[in-house]
Amino acid sequence: MIMEVTPAKILIVPQLIVGLGNPETKYEQTRHNIGFEAIDALAKAWRIPISENRKFKGKFGEGVTSSGEKIRLLKPLTYMNLSGQAIRAVVDWYKLPPTSVLVIYDDMDLPLGRLRLRLSGSAGGHNGMRSTISHLGTQNFPRLRIGIGKPKSMAGTIERETVSYVLGKFSSPEMQIMEQVLKWAGEAIDLSLHQGVEKAMSLYNNRSFVDSTE
Repeated sequence: MIMEVTPAKILIVPQLIVGLGNPETKYEQTRHNIGFEAIDALAKAWRIPISENRKFKGKFGEGVTSSGEKIRLLKPLTYMNLSGQAIRAVVDWYKLPPTSVLVIYDDMDLPLGRLRLRLSGSAGGHNGMRSTISHLGTQNFPRLRIGIGKPKSMAGTIERETVSYVLGKFSSPEMQIMEQVLKWAGEAIDLSLHQGVEKAMSLYNNRSFVDSTE
């Protein structure tokens, strides 16, 4: 009897976690900078100091998670549209495969209170992701999209209003929602580091802050 041997599934485990955003204090706590907020939360939870690294064109830190996995954290300081430059600098220095780079960023098409992990995909109109895909030369790297929603008035809106929205700050009630979502993001990333991104996808992609309060 001949038995078929199925190839072992390759786990996608991040070695570099990147949060997208813009430098300067005027962009702090804006919707477009939620990637930076996520990196700050991870750095705090894992006690990994991050500081400016000119070679990597960003704020960078290296350390171990609470579970003992080695990890690197990056906040590009190139401004959103050039995020890929900083990511490529780290990838080249450590000789990392693109599949080991997990990018966290805001998504207007995802409702507030939701997050979505994926193993690959297009930029979806996000300038930071467009730059990242261009510099890595592939769409095949994991990403964590954090929903920022869009105002009801934005149906068929003009680009100027879109920019105004993403560069605006979260309201107090929205901040409470984002605190929970960032907590989930941290848990999902922690899980992906020792069980792979796909496992985290199966447990966290359907979570919603709104559902959890009903």
